Amino acid sequence: MNEQFRKPKGFGEILDQTFRLSKNRFAEFFMIFLITVGPVFLLQAIVQLLSGRGFFREFETGDTWYEQLFATFDQGNVESTSIGEDISTIFISLIAMILTAVAYGAILFAINHIKNEESYTVGSVIKQAFSRFWGILGSSLLFGVILFGLFIIPLILIIIGGMAGSFIEPVTGIIFIIVFILGLMLGVGLLATRWGFYLGSTVLDGESPGLSKSWNLTRKQTWKLFGLYLILYLVTAIVSTAVESIFGVILGNSVLFTILVNLFSLITSMIFAVGYSVMFLDSKTRNTGEDLQEMLNDYQEEQQPR
Repeated sequence: MNEQFRKPKGFGEILDQTFRLSKNRFAEFFMIFLITVGPVFLLQAIVQLLSGRGFFREFETGDTWYEQLFATFDQGNVESTSIGEDISTIFISLIAMILTAVAYGAILFAINHIKNEESYTVGSVIKQAFSRFWGILGSSLLFGVILFGLFIIPLILIIIGGMAGSFIEPVTGIIFIIVFILGLMLGVGLLATRWGFYLGSTVLDGESPGLSKSWNLTRKQTWKLFGLYLILYLVTAIVSTAVESIFGVILGNSVLFTILVNLFSLITSMIFAVGYSVMFLDSKTRNTGEDLQEMLNDYQEEQQPR
């Protein structure tokens, strides 16, 4: 077993290993996402070109550059897209989500090979991930439906209760809605953390949907894992927003802007996938005693006569 994976890690150690692996294996991991999800983004660019969107620059009229930029995004998001383009965008987004889950599976296989000090190729781990395709698809759909139901139904009840209370006391009703929505988001986030390793269990352990296995793996470390998810999300979101703003000023809502933003989203998704894989394997080590078993195997091998 690779020494980096032998012992359970703390909060900072997981982040450190995530960014170190992302840097040292950047070419391999990015190629996994580019091969798996890249064709969908290429299809999106072709659809935008066929719908009449400019390739290099797409600005609306305005007196200053920032007025042009705001008008561009307002026009592009509200008026200029045809119904056909909207439908194709939804369809492409759904396909991209499914293939992103497959790319996560390939990263899981790759990092598991690194953990076990086994050789692999980009093509081999992608092939391994696609061999779990139906398990990944079914588990992801179930996970999404559960979280949707846990969030939407209470949200509707909260809004109805808050609106009813606002007729009596408007300020109290608004505070009620805000506080309970924040509590709902936290509760759903913690449940998503407990069930979130379903993908790792489906991919590496062959257990579908893997929700119960994930629940056991995250026992007694829910807040730590939730914090790690939150930090990775904030880091990638802040960097993505900055990059989109810079490219938006230069290119507007053009096809090239979409391509560059999508390429950068592959990088941020790759980093998140690496962090997810490190957390999953660390949880397995912490809860199943894989490090002790590996040490026992090493000791037995050393004791064998030569």
